[in-house]
Amino acid sequence: MKTSKCPGQFLCCNLLLPVVTLILISCTTDDRSGKDNTDSNISQNEVSGGMNDHLTTGNFVRDIVNHPAFKGFGELLLPRDDNSGYFNTRLTDIGTLMPYHGHVVPDDVVSALNFMIDEVNAGRTVFYNFYNDEQMKQDPGKSNTGLFFFRGKPGAPFAIVCPGGGFSYVGSLHEGFPLAQRISELGFNAFVIRYRIGSERLATEDLAAAISYVSRNAETLSVGTNSYSAWGGSAGARMAGNIALSGVAAYGGENIPRPASVVIAYTGQSTWSKDFSPAFITVAANDGIANVRTVETRVENLRNAGVDVEYRRYETAGHGFGLGTGTDAEGWLDLAVQFWEKYIDQ
Repeated sequence: MKTSKCPGQFLCCNLLLPVVTLILISCTTDDRSGKDNTDSNISQNEVSGGMNDHLTTGNFVRDIVNHPAFKGFGELLLPRDDNSGYFNTRLTDIGTLMPYHGHVVPDDVVSALNFMIDEVNAGRTVFYNFYNDEQMKQDPGKSNTGLFFFRGKPGAPFAIVCPGGGFSYVGSLHEGFPLAQRISELGFNAFVIRYRIGSERLATEDLAAAISYVSRNAETLSVGTNSYSAWGGSAGARMAGNIALSGVAAYGGENIPRPASVVIAYTGQSTWSKDFSPAFITVAANDGIANVRTVETRVENLRNAGVDVEYRRYETAGHGFGLGTGTDAEGWLDLAVQFWEKYIDQ
């Protein structure tokens, strides 16, 4: 007698197949890293942890801090002492971290950061503490300082770039690193200073300490010191102006000559004297923070005192234009370097 297949048994098997399939799908789609794939804060472009990985504008702010090349100083690249509230900001929106700055170009920011990543991968140091451990222990605020080095030709003079931010933040990402990168491409050594936030006096003391540090370590750093230049934008230009007016020792530094030249971008600071360093000064007519009349009065006073001043006025670049990419101020940095070159000892 033949036995026939049970229709009910066939039906049960068909019902079980979708269940098994669902179980298999559930197992195979589990994230092996243990992270929740639904987390919208995870970037598809997030740095994977490789020392060689370049950043892109698709990355997040936290990817800067966590990049292996920036281990130990990653947060000092950013504007504030505590930047955790901005970690989930994409680099396409990096300008939101620097409200006093205009025309922030994410591609310029990323290019300068990748320049430093390449330097680290080539075995070169990019970050230096200019205060020692004891000084930082006595004043913990000094732990939030340092110098970022963009190398030019060995033995060439150095510029030290002071980014602005109203002494409430340090806009190195826009007004420091891209400028230093361009200066180094032109063959000169450039440092970007990360200074203490909150006080013009303390920030200028940091600048004096940094200039002294570079001068003491010039041979090790392979930089020339006889014709150094101080650069600054907005609040940073106040710092550079203070040193050009009064010298390094007046702010607690060593007995070092004033800068061979000073580059002052968009600041309302009005101080001057006959001993002021030769100055390249620039501003935009539509600057809503640095009044163009105040700037031009300073230019006139300096010239009347016998100081060599090159003045460049732009019309629509606004305040905090950095390199000026995409504005009528684009190219101003090269002009400033040419002015500096007039005062470089041959």
